[in-house]
Amino acid sequence: MSMKAIRITGTKDAHHISLTSFPIPVPKDKDILIKVHAAGITADEVTWPELYASTSRIPGHDISGTVESLGPSYSGPISVGDEVYAMLRASVSQGGQAEYVIAAPDEVARKPASISHVQAAALPIPVLTAWEAISEHAKLERGAKVLITGASGAVGLLLVQLARRLFDAEIIALASPRNHGVLKELGVSQAVDYNLLAWENTISDVDAVFDTVGGPTLSKTWSTVKEDGVIVTVGDPTPHWAFGRGEPDELKLHPRVKWVYFIVTARAEPLVKVASLIDEGVVKSIPIKVFEAEEGVEAWKYAARRGKEGKAVIEFVSN
Repeated sequence: MSMKAIRITGTKDAHHISLTSFPIPVPKDKDILIKVHAAGITADEVTWPELYASTSRIPGHDISGTVESLGPSYSGPISVGDEVYAMLRASVSQGGQAEYVIAAPDEVARKPASISHVQAAALPIPVLTAWEAISEHAKLERGAKVLITGASGAVGLLLVQLARRLFDAEIIALASPRNHGVLKELGVSQAVDYNLLAWENTISDVDAVFDTVGGPTLSKTWSTVKEDGVIVTVGDPTPHWAFGRGEPDELKLHPRVKWVYFIVTARAEPLVKVASLIDEGVVKSIPIKVFEAEEGVEAWKYAARRGKEGKAVIEFVSN
């Protein structure tokens, strides 16, 4: 039996995207085989070495679908036929942009019942990134004042909502003016145009910065944070001091500021919690643009664009 799958060949500097055929994987041990209804695209993945180390070159970490079958040793709460969503870890076999994929038990959560598979497929990485940044790295306190850069992006929109809904944070959002209205509807107190040459001079005394942009934007945030505040970034390009390779140059002027760069961890527990928040109407899903599997090349081109209107999602099974 075979399945359709997106495949990326070549190198990160000269890659090629195509729709091809692969054997359907078979679950072993505690594996969960998921029939993928939709898969989200993270455009930066084509620069990640683990994709090119896999045997299939099938990309994709964000998925939503139904449980097709379970490995013989599985004994968890998930059953065949359950609607689920997950962030898949990097695998030596394949990613999620295929009609079927194997997932580990601790990656899979029941999807929010109130949204479609294409909406759910856009959420795992943004949800887990925002949850980890807020709860574990910043250890945000209730009523804190925070700055979120790239606030209208997929991760930014989840950061805004979780910080506001769970911690009643005062939120300053850095984003394009065309997105300011939506951000204020989600609870942002102050929306700042990232095109302003010295936007950082309009912001001060924030307890925490959540940066999704990196580069010069990350550098500017240092002047906005309190002397004992924290800067958490997942921005691209990766800062030179990440992974213990050094210290930020800005420490010379801001020696007491804490700083963190992290790569998100795949796990089910936060997905379970946020699914409940979505079904309760506390958190909203994010904008998406849906492509059919046969439009995989177009989907990846769209995903790589700046200023796009929604996260790219490839649909394998119509809802």
